[in-house]
Amino acid sequence: MATFFFFLLSFLICFHFSSAEPFIGVNYGQVADNLPPPSATAKLLKSTSIEKVRLYGADPAIIKALANTEIGIVIGAANGDIPSLASDPNSAAQWINSNVLPFYPASKIILITVGNEVLTTNDPNLINQLLPAMQNMQNAINGASLGGKIKVSTVHSMAVLGQSDPPSSGLFSPSYQPALKGLLQFHKDNGSPFAINPYPFFAYQSDSRPETLAFCLFQPNAGRVDSGNGIKYMNMFDAQVDSVHSALSAMGFKDVEIMVAETGWPYSGDSNEVGPSIENAKAYNGNLIAHLKSMVGTPLMPGKSVDTYLFALYDEDLKPGPGSERAFGLYKPDLSMVYDVGISKSSQTPSTPTTPVTPQPKPTATGWCVPKAGISDAQLQSSLDYACGQGIDCSPIQPGGACFEPNTIASHAAYAMNLYYQSSAKNPWNCDFSQTATLTSQNPSKYTSLKLHLSSIAFFLGQSV
Repeated sequence: MATFFFFLLSFLICFHFSSAEPFIGVNYGQVADNLPPPSATAKLLKSTSIEKVRLYGADPAIIKALANTEIGIVIGAANGDIPSLASDPNSAAQWINSNVLPFYPASKIILITVGNEVLTTNDPNLINQLLPAMQNMQNAINGASLGGKIKVSTVHSMAVLGQSDPPSSGLFSPSYQPALKGLLQFHKDNGSPFAINPYPFFAYQSDSRPETLAFCLFQPNAGRVDSGNGIKYMNMFDAQVDSVHSALSAMGFKDVEIMVAETGWPYSGDSNEVGPSIENAKAYNGNLIAHLKSMVGTPLMPGKSVDTYLFALYDEDLKPGPGSERAFGLYKPDLSMVYDVGISKSSQTPSTPTTPVTPQPKPTATGWCVPKAGISDAQLQSSLDYACGQGIDCSPIQPGGACFEPNTIASHAAYAMNLYYQSSAKNPWNCDFSQTATLTSQNPSKYTSLKLHLSSIAFFLGQSV
C-alpha cells in the first residue's frame, strides 16, 4: 500500500503549471501563399508557452497584431537594405521611424537583425558594409532614446566556423575573422547577442549512422568525448553551440552572449533525403524544448539556457530547394499542430487537477524505474531530456516546481524516468534508457523531495511512506 500511496500522492503534489519560457522563441517565415492572417497567428502564439517570435522582415501587419501580447519581437532588415543603411545614417533613422516607432512599446520589439547569413554570401562589398550598417542602426536606436531596450545583431550560418569538432577546438574560418573581429567588438560594446543557426539535421545528413541520429535527437546514446578537454557530449545541439563558444573565446570574446536564431527538423522531405519524418521532427523539437527547460545549459556554458528560436511556426510552401525546406512547420495554416511538442498551454498540466486522479494498479515487485549506480551526469541528462520529450509533465522538476529540490541531475532523472515508465506500458524496455536505468522494488525517495511532502500528508491519512 505504501508504494501505491507514494505514486498517487506524487501526482497530486508534484504538479506545477508550465509557464512561458523566456528562452524559447519561434521563427515566423512568410515565403508562402497560404498563411493565416496575423491576428489569428497572434492568438495562436498566445495559446503557447512561446515568448518570442522572429520575423525575417518588418511586416507592419504582424508587428501590429502582436501589440499588447507581451511577446518579444525580433524584426529584420534585409541584405538588400545593408548598402543604404551603411552609407547613410538618415536611412537607418528612417528605417527606425517606419518600422519601430509606430508600434513600440505596445509591440514589444526586442532585437533588430541587420542581414541574414551575410558573411557566407562571400560578397566582399556586402560584408564590408555590414558593420557600418549595424552601427548606423544602433545610432538611430540611441537617437530614438531606445538604446539598451532594443538590441542590434546579425545572423550567421554555422559555415562561419572553419573548425567545430571537437567543440573545444571551435574556430572561425580565417577568411571571416577580419570581419568578425569588428562585429564581435560591436556585440561586446552594445551587449547584443551573436546569432547563429545550428542544425543537427544537416549534421545527420552528412553522417547518417543510427548512433548519430540518437545523438542529434537528444535520445539516449553512448555520447561523444571531446578529445580536447575530456568532456562527454550527449547531444549534437550542445556540441554545436559549444563549438561557437570556443570560437568566440579564441577570438577573445568569450563573454559575448550566443543566440540560436534558427534550429529545427523537417517532418517530411523528398524520397532521397535522409532524416525527415514526423517521428524525428517531434523527437528533436520536443527533446530540445525539454533540454532548454531543464536549465542545465551546455558543458561549456552550464546553468542557463541559450535563447533559442525554433524553425518554424508554419511551413513555407513557396520556398525553393528540396522538399524538406517546405516542411519545418510546427503548425498548419489552419492553426492545427503538425505534431505536439508540448508548447500548447491547453496540453500542459493545470495547477489544480480538474478530474480525479484515477488509481493505477498496484506496481509489481519491480515497480520503480531509477538510475543505475555509477552513471555519469551527462548520460543521465541525456536520458532526462529524452523522457521529458516524450509528452510527460516534467514541470515539477523545473525551477520553482514542487520536486525541483534536491536540484541534482540524478534526482530529476529519477523523477522523469519513473514517470515515463509508469505512464507507458511498464514493459522492461520502458526502463532502459540506453542502459542507464533499472527496475527496483525499493522506494526511490532518496532521489526526490517527495518524501517530506508525503510524510506530512500521510500523517493525516493514517498511511505510512
